[in-house]
Amino acid sequence: MSETLELGWEEWVGLPDLALPAIKAKVDTGARTSALHAVAVEPFGTDKNPQVRFIMHPNPDDPAIEVICSAKVIDRRMVTSSNGVAESRYVIRTPIEIGGQSWPIDVSLTNRETMGYRMLIGRSALKKGVSVSPGQSFCQPKLEFDLYKKKSRKGGVKSRPLRIGILTQEPKNYSNRRMIEAAEARGHVIETIPTSRCFMAINNEKPEVHYNGKALPRYDAIIPRIGSKITFYGMAVVRQFESMGVYCVNPAIAIGSSRDKLLAHQILSQHKLGMPNTAFARSSRDTEGIIDLVGGSPVVVKLLESTQGKGVILADSRKAATALVDAFRGLDAHFLVQEFVKEANGSDIRCFTVDGKVVGAMMRTAKAGEFRSNIHQGGTGRKVRLTKEERAVAIKAAKALRLNVAGVDILRSDTGPKILEVNSSPGLEGIEKATGKDIAATIIECIENNVGTVFHSPVKKPRKRVIKKKT
Repeated sequence: MSETLELGWEEWVGLPDLALPAIKAKVDTGARTSALHAVAVEPFGTDKNPQVRFIMHPNPDDPAIEVICSAKVIDRRMVTSSNGVAESRYVIRTPIEIGGQSWPIDVSLTNRETMGYRMLIGRSALKKGVSVSPGQSFCQPKLEFDLYKKKSRKGGVKSRPLRIGILTQEPKNYSNRRMIEAAEARGHVIETIPTSRCFMAINNEKPEVHYNGKALPRYDAIIPRIGSKITFYGMAVVRQFESMGVYCVNPAIAIGSSRDKLLAHQILSQHKLGMPNTAFARSSRDTEGIIDLVGGSPVVVKLLESTQGKGVILADSRKAATALVDAFRGLDAHFLVQEFVKEANGSDIRCFTVDGKVVGAMMRTAKAGEFRSNIHQGGTGRKVRLTKEERAVAIKAAKALRLNVAGVDILRSDTGPKILEVNSSPGLEGIEKATGKDIAATIIECIENNVGTVFHSPVKKPRKRVIKKKT
């Protein structure tokens, strides 16, 4: 048996799945269908999973409150407005809350900027047991627009589908496939974007990222998976998305800091984090000096822009180290010299951090005759239990470099954990197979927890013209 509910001709309602806790709506039994104010309406998704994204300004008197909404499209139909104009509208289904009761309604999206109410509730939206008293208003409890002030810019948006983009040159690799699977399993739409094919319109009015001759749509989030060969250009694309207000899992400045091994080590040292003794010099006259600074041979020589263990060489003797350093200088290459931590015995620990937590860890062991433990260099991985200190070091390192998603590589030395490297695009295959954990889903959950929904944009007031009186 349905509960009775009396409504007046105007009521306060909430649409919780759209992050709209308070809307002043007009109840009109003369209208068959319901309508909701929406601007910047953008369809996305596939034919099998059509979605729509739009912006809602719930308070007609305060355009600074802007709510980004998205929902599944159930229909697209021609609707004739009260002034006799027919238009094609997207129709969504969403729960409505009035007076402590909730039920699903179908509502079309249209621009109601000139209307007195941001929402119109027609008779088809009234469930059994609901009656309307046309001569009364606000029969149910009143709400306030102040509810939007309590909503954080980052409050979690698990109730609505997100449009997510992966910036990548390798759309079919394991990591990208897994994140696509995880996002779709949680009801989101996710697309790969070729980083090198993006180009940018840089201006202060409407910054855009273009691809294939067209401006890309507004994404809720971007996952940067930028190849090391296009770091500079990839960072520029990420910065452009940031300027558009898009949440980027790892910001451009963090990617740049982690990719520059010298800068990364300098930042880590500023945060008092342990690492192998490291030296850097330019002049050939300082070769002996930097070898001595790291404790003498054997030493590890690393190219500053190396990844996946490439460009990392072990010099067993002082003579070999000197020859290697001189050879790199002859190629005008930038490199670091580090101490070789012998007691690590060709193993290191990859700690995978997401949103300030270690969500997985594996011990990587180099193949026979090799000192590099990278999976890409033939190393093997197995699940490992971290010490309290190792966990704290990994979290602190990711935070120091401002990375929300990171792979922190740690050596177990006689003097405690030492950080080898912090990776801004860590692969998922090794860590997921070693730990059995769904790391991809954890990354998508991080996005859900950090994507903004309610924004309070400052509205510029027109400057008053001052007329000087003649004296």
